[in-house]
Order: sequence, then C-alpha cells, then structure tokens
Amino acid sequence: MRNQRFLVRKAAVLGAGVMGAQIAAHLVNANIETLLFELPGDTDNPNANVIKAVEKLKKQEPAPLSIKTKAACIQPANYDQHLERLKDCDLVIEAIAERVDWKRDLYIKVAPYLGEHTIFASNTSGLSINQLAEAFPEALRHRFCGIHFFNPPRYMHLVELIPCQNSDAAMLDHLEEFLVTDLGKGVIRAKDTPNFIANRIGVFSLLATMYHGRGFNFGFDLVDALTGSLIGRPKSATFRTADIVGLDTLAHVINTMRDTLPGDPWHRYFAVPDWLQGLIDKGALGEKVKRGVYQKIKNEIHVFDLPSQTYRVSAGEVDEELKRLLKYSTPAEKFAALRNSQQPQAQFLWSIFRDLFHYCAVQLEAIANNARDLDLAVRWGFGWNQGPFEIWQAAGWKQIATWIQEDIATGKSMSQAPLPQWVMTIAASDKQSVHTDQGSFAPDSGELQQRSTLPVYQRQLFPDRLVGEEAVYGQTIFETDAVRMWHSGDGIAILSFKSKMHTIGIDVLEGVQQAIKEAEKDWRALVIWQTEPPFSAGANLQKATERPKTDAQHGGRAPPQPPTAFQSFLKKFKKSAQSTVLQVARELDLADALMAKKLAEVEAMIKQFQQASQALRYSMIPTVAAVDGLALGGGCEFVMHCDRAVATLESYIGLVETGVGLLPAGGGCKEFAMRAAQNAKDGDPFPSLKYYFQTVAMAELAKGAEQAKDLGYLRLADTVVMHRFELLHVAKAQALALAEAGYRPPLRAREIPVAGNTGIATIKSQLVNLREGDFISEHDYLIASKVAHVMCGGDLTPGSLVDEDWFLELERAAFMELLATEKTQARIAHTLKTGKPLRN
Repeated sequence: MRNQRFLVRKAAVLGAGVMGAQIAAHLVNANIETLLFELPGDTDNPNANVIKAVEKLKKQEPAPLSIKTKAACIQPANYDQHLERLKDCDLVIEAIAERVDWKRDLYIKVAPYLGEHTIFASNTSGLSINQLAEAFPEALRHRFCGIHFFNPPRYMHLVELIPCQNSDAAMLDHLEEFLVTDLGKGVIRAKDTPNFIANRIGVFSLLATMYHGRGFNFGFDLVDALTGSLIGRPKSATFRTADIVGLDTLAHVINTMRDTLPGDPWHRYFAVPDWLQGLIDKGALGEKVKRGVYQKIKNEIHVFDLPSQTYRVSAGEVDEELKRLLKYSTPAEKFAALRNSQQPQAQFLWSIFRDLFHYCAVQLEAIANNARDLDLAVRWGFGWNQGPFEIWQAAGWKQIATWIQEDIATGKSMSQAPLPQWVMTIAASDKQSVHTDQGSFAPDSGELQQRSTLPVYQRQLFPDRLVGEEAVYGQTIFETDAVRMWHSGDGIAILSFKSKMHTIGIDVLEGVQQAIKEAEKDWRALVIWQTEPPFSAGANLQKATERPKTDAQHGGRAPPQPPTAFQSFLKKFKKSAQSTVLQVARELDLADALMAKKLAEVEAMIKQFQQASQALRYSMIPTVAAVDGLALGGGCEFVMHCDRAVATLESYIGLVETGVGLLPAGGGCKEFAMRAAQNAKDGDPFPSLKYYFQTVAMAELAKGAEQAKDLGYLRLADTVVMHRFELLHVAKAQALALAEAGYRPPLRAREIPVAGNTGIATIKSQLVNLREGDFISEHDYLIASKVAHVMCGGDLTPGSLVDEDWFLELERAAFMELLATEKTQARIAHTLKTGKPLRN
C-alpha cells in the first residue's frame, strides 16, 4: 500500500504581524497558494493591514521572500469578508499575539468555516496547546496542534510540532512530512510544556548568562564577546540575540516561565531584570525600533551601560589568557582549564555551561522525548554548533557530572536540585554517552531511542548528526588529498572535495577530470556533492603549481530581475563588491603567485580549469551539481557546466571575480555568451547579453536559488530543494532520470553568433558616461570593458559565428591582462590585508 501524502494546495495564515507575514512568505517560497488574514483596515480598503504587511516583507533584510515577485502570491484577506475562503484551505496557521483569550476568541470565530479535512495549528511560542484546544468544538480537536516556527521562518531550521491530547496521530505524521520536505524544516516533536523545548532551554541559558554576567560585573558587550562564535554560538551571542528577538518578546517568554513553572527548581531566576524592563518602558525594544541593548549612532555601535544608564561605544574584549585556554585541542582539556582557572572570564564561561548542563539534565524528562530532540531543538532554533548534551558528552560525561555535583554541594550552582539518577548511570557506563549510532537516551524508557522511521526521513541519506554518531559516506572509488569519489551501490558516483571551503586548485581540477573518466567507464552518472556546505568558495590559485596540504580525512557535519537601466551600475557595483570582495580575495589568493611572477603557471591553471568545466559539460555520462551554501567564482562555473543543478533554497551563487579586479575565466563568460545566443531573436544576442553582462560586471551574488535562476546562474530546468538534507537524494534522482532517458551529451556549439564590436561599443558608451561623471574609476572602466570584450565575442562584426574555444581564449587573455595590472594586484593585496575592497 502506498504511503498517503498530505498535500497542501492552499494554506491560510491568521495574523499579519511579524511572524504571521513571514510564515506566509515562506509558504509562497514553497509555491503554496497562501491567504494572509488580518483585521479589516480603517481605510477604504478592508485589506489595507495585510497589504502594508506584504509591502514590508519586500523591504526586510534578511529577505523573507526568496524573490520579491512572490509577494504578489500572498492573497490579502480579512476576517469580516473572507472567512468562507478558509474551507478551501488544507492548512490554517494561527499567528496572532500571545494572548490566550484573543486566540480562543479567534478559534471560535473561524472554526465553523474550516474545511472537512483542514488542519488547524497555532504558532504559539509557549502557550499550552491543550488549553488552546478547548476553544475548538470537540469534533475538530483531532485536527488541532501547535506548529512553532522560529524567527525568521525562512532561515531558522527548527519547527516544533506539539500535539494536544486529541491530535490525530496520522495527521501529525502527515504534517511532519509536509513541514520537512515542502518547507525544508527540521521538525521536533515537543511535549505540551511551557515554552516547549528550544525556548525553554534557550531562554534559561539567556537568564543564566545574564545572571552570571551581572555577578562578574561584565558589560553587555563583554558578555556578547564571550558567548558568541568563541563558544560555538551565533555572532549575535546573548544580548544582540535579545535585540533581534525583541526585548518585549523576551520579557513575555520569561514571564510565561514565571507564571507557568512555579515548581521549577530555578523559578526564582524567572524574572525580567529591572534594566530590561526599564528599556522596554522607554520603548527601546530592540532591532525592530533600532534601539535596545544596542543602538547604532552614525557608524558606531553603542551598548547600554548599566552603571551610567546611558549608551557608550561597544568595546568588549576577550582576555588573552582565556583565548589561550580555549586553544586546548580537546573539549575535555578546555573544560578542565575553564573550571580550574581563576581568570574571571574563564570562571564565567564555566558557570554558564555548568548551569546549562544541570538544567537540561533535570528538565529533559519533562520537556522532550530524548536527548537528541533537545540538542537538535537548541541547535536548529538558536543556531548553536552543538547542543548542550553534545557539548557535555564531548567534554567527558563522567567528569562534567562530577564537577556539577561538587558545585551543587558547595552552593556554586544556581540550584541545589540533584542530578537525576540517569545522569550517573550513564557516567558509570562504558561509553558515557547519551548519543550513539544506536540512538539517543530517552528518560521515559531509560533506553536509547532511534531516529524517526517516517518515510520522509528515508530521503535524508546523511541527516544532521550529533556527537557520538558516525556517518559512513559509501564505498570509495578513488581518493586523493583533494577529492574523494565514492558510491552507495546504486550506480551513481559521487565526487566530494576535501579542500578548505571546498576551493578549487590544481589538485581538485585533476580530481574532477579523473572522476569523469572513472564515471564514464563504470558508472551511470556523476554527482558533485559536499558532505557539508559550502559547495565551493571558488578557485584557489595560491602557489598555483604547488599542491596544498589538506586534511586527508573526509567527512564532517556538517535582485530578482537584472536591472534594465544601466545607470544603476554604480550603486549595485559598490554594494555587491563590498559584500563579496573579501571572500573572493581570500579564496582567490594570488599573493604568492604574484610575488613570484608565476603568471605563466596561473595561466596554465586557468586553462586546466576551462578543460575541467568543458569535461563536465561534454561527459558521456550525466553530471549533476548538488549545491548548498556558497558557490562562488569557479564553483559557480562548475555548476553552470553540469547537465543539471539541484540547489537548496539557501544557495548563494555568483560570478564575483570583478570584485577583486578580475573576470570569470573558467568558462563563465562563455556560458553566458552561449545562453544569450540561444535566446537571440533575429540572430541578435545583445538584448539578452546586456543583462548577463551586468550580472558579471557587477559581481552579482544571488541571495538564494530562486534569485540564481533570475540572474542566469541556474537554469529554469534546475531544481530547488527546500530541505538541505534531502539534497543528495534529489540530485541522485535527477542524475538517474537523465541516465534512464538514454543520456547523450550536447553537441559542441560551433556557430555561436556574437554581439561583436557594436555590442562592445554600446556598453562602453555607457561606461564612458559613468567614468566621466566620476561614478566609476579608470580601473573599474577597464575591468568592465574587458568583460564586455569577452562576452561580446571580441572585435568582430555583429552576427559573426565563432565556437566555444574562441570565448575560452578571450577569457584567458583578459584574465591574465587584468592580473598583470598593478591596480588589480593592489586590489587583491589591499583586500587580503584590510578585509575591505579597494576602489583605485
């Protein structure tokens, strides 16, 4: 019997506030027809409130919409006129303010209009699902549950799925599968306890950090310096995260814990600090009003200073001694150093970790089904590299448990609650692990619990794994220091890079060409997929002929339409250059080659790069690029040359070489020239080519896979995958489909019409105007002119026919001419030294 799939043809979101509007945006990102409801407006247009919310979506950063044009797919609605339209919705998500009485009133109002099979869910961040369910007619409660998205919904991976007592089990399974594949989310089943899992643990961690920071008299900026990327958490750390969430929202969540958890051993800490309430009373609510714990004054970041009750310049500095302690090679050594040190910053870090571990251990049984769910909820909901139990296990379960017990006994811990017996049972075991390949510890049963067996998870060939779980990436076909080619017994060969950031050097190029030869002999298709993002940060020309030393161990965890007005060149050029130039310069590190005058070796590498790209295009077996994260420069060119690309929604793809004074030379300019020729009307490629030229000359970086299609980096036939851990499954399916269809490579293009000297002159006339108006520099003019020369096919009569090699030779020559200029060398050197672009 086939597994029944929950199909969402139409959805509705009730509430057009910050979360409701962004949930609606992500639903249309997934191509789901979506209604967005709000109270009728006071103007002549009853939908004015929704229209205003949708307009705001277009301006938000980071963008809630994958492309701005999808805003038109959100259908405005109001409760007075359009409730009848709910009957056609498969899923209705309530996302109004966190007031039980308001939510209950809304449920009573809309329940009569729900369709026979409509699933109704609340996006509450912590209210009781069972209490909310009481507002529904009893006959509908089996179709009610909680779906808690995290902000911002497009980017945060976690969705907590919370059943009420009457929720139908099959309904929950179908809904989970929809959330995973269609919306790309990591779903955690949470118990109906206050604030569920992620907020319960995350907010406690915030409170503990605030408490100990105050105890050590640390400023908010110093606390953030200590609790961000330094310890594997987002750069927003503690107080910047509070600003992003909203200080009023944070206060509401804290008060929910205070009011609903009277028996919690840490209850006395569940109080909004006076300083936080003071900021809220002054209207300093955080990022949404541009003032909270932090505010930007001119070009400086200022932080609220408790002693003076005013703002000062943010200047938190990590002590050098603490930096030294954190350089110990193993987690066990680091935690021992932190606990034994008398350095205040070290003592602070030990204190916040100790109390976090203690709280998680005591509360696990009440809030989560197993240790895996708690760790993944915190990682996916708050962006930590590892969850609390993962960190504890990596640092030595028994030793940490012993230290926690000692601190409880001496009154150093925030609570005197004893550690649960299961903690000591694991400490006494051989493995001392809550996470293993066999499963994760579940306190209800006292045993290891395996991952979900729902069919949707069979699509995740290598799911997000935890400390203690090993991933075995198939059987090796061949392996070098730079690449590994492997398979899983299904006839599809997979190539993974091993270089840092999966950059492309001589050794990777050789590996790609060897992999193609191997695949043509024995395999049905070749997929390029990395075990962790990014796909590739681009070419690495450092010491062009030297093979870099890389880690031989494989594996690990892991603008919509091009502008039509050329006068927008300057604004977009500067913006895109600033956002990409540093990354490009770091990964396209030419410093050694330039100093050694190894330009001939660089040119040889460029030629080999082009050969590898062409080999991907004309291989006798289908090639598929599976893209997740960055695909810059040469990485983008590989994507463009594969027969198909499968990309996650959050793939950031672009030919960005002009940001450091160069141009794409691995076949990227050639590809755009060919695509313009294919789109040519009456034999004139220029109308299409001018858009592609602007994309390359302005170093446009697509902020997502949908934008990559609009910019031309991806083709319309390429597939966008919502869930990154389903990427390999879909890429292999695409490769197999091509093979099953009797794949033959495309015929080599031998008669490509060029825009020629007329196209070059047209573009240069615009560039001259910008240069003479001091909008671009002389070197900007040279770079853009070189791009135009290559993409227009050189100084030929428009319509002249050339082959691919002609464009590749133009690419190489222009690249080397720019590389030889002092100003391009100065741009690269300046960016590597300062981290900022140079406009010379």
